[in-house]
Amino acid sequence: MVAPFQFSRLPLINFGTGKLTLLPGLIKRYGTEIVLVADQGSFINSPYAAELLDSFSKLEIKYRHVVVHGEPSPELIDSTVDMYKNAALNVVVSIGGGSVLDAGKAISAMLYKTESVKEFLEGVGPREHPGTKLPFIALPTTSGTGSEATKNAVISQIGKLGYKKSLRHDNFVPDIAIIDPQLTLSCPQNITAASGMDCFTQLTESYLSDKASEYTDALAWEGLKEIKSSLMKCYLQGNDLQARTGMSFAALTSGICLANAGLGVVHGFASSIGGLYHIPHGIVCGTLMAEANRVTVRELRKNKNNPTALRKYATLGRLFLDAEGKSDDYYIDSFIQYLLKLTDELQLPKLRQFGIDRKDIGIICRITELKNNPVKLSLEALQEIVTERL
Repeated sequence: MVAPFQFSRLPLINFGTGKLTLLPGLIKRYGTEIVLVADQGSFINSPYAAELLDSFSKLEIKYRHVVVHGEPSPELIDSTVDMYKNAALNVVVSIGGGSVLDAGKAISAMLYKTESVKEFLEGVGPREHPGTKLPFIALPTTSGTGSEATKNAVISQIGKLGYKKSLRHDNFVPDIAIIDPQLTLSCPQNITAASGMDCFTQLTESYLSDKASEYTDALAWEGLKEIKSSLMKCYLQGNDLQARTGMSFAALTSGICLANAGLGVVHGFASSIGGLYHIPHGIVCGTLMAEANRVTVRELRKNKNNPTALRKYATLGRLFLDAEGKSDDYYIDSFIQYLLKLTDELQLPKLRQFGIDRKDIGIICRITELKNNPVKLSLEALQEIVTERL
């Protein structure tokens, strides 16, 4: 019997090589005045950008370019909204990594508001956003966050009193998502590794989540199969379009899964560490994934109160190990070993490189959430995870 579940709305999804060419026509559905949110380098300096901007000119689409450096801050969102609040805009378009997509999502949500975005951030401000927004189109250039399919924009204020919190509403799901794997071909190796591990973590945590359903399990499984066949290929040979396509699919699927099944302890750390230190989201996820799963498995075995999660860990082992006729414990342990080996192969850095010290571990772990982890972890267990990757 299929258990009851709820499933969030999705954008209109256009997936495939060459789909970028659809963007001008899709913009024209809304009008000709746009905000174009992008990073400073990778896309704007690519040949795809020149072709796209030329098509904008031919169709008389006027754009205002917003540059995003790193993860979006409240100041970036507020200043952009203040700059364009009186402009006759029709749509916001984001082309870039997860931070760029989150910035565009937040800008589209705040253009009809007079307050700071901080007023509406979960756990920061007192207000609930009513969901009003300008239409939003998302085009990812990395295969990581899946923000092209989610209803939240992550906003960061980094420092001792910092935070990494979401602006969230069902209406903030992008109206249109264009996933063109060609846009990821120029993604640097280190970003390919970090964003790929973010995607891998999201699929794994959604699959193991206490909110998972048969529907999200089926989707996560398809994404995980692409991780197995494509992640290392993308890392070793970035111009492999077939592998890039697999990772683009995995990232999109990871966004859909996390929106409906939630995430676990790794993303709890990504929020707590990411609010305190200047460290890319994907690095936190990638460097902690193996240790977090090792400790989670140990606690599951000790508590013996979630056999479903252990069975799922064994299933993951079967997928990634290609070994037959072994015990569940063998597959579980082998999956953890696979993650540890992958962490080394992708050369994921240790946390100390980003200014994190042993004295900071207690602070980090006390504010780390465990929303949908398959087992509750003690403060000591959380500290062990961070210490092992310091």
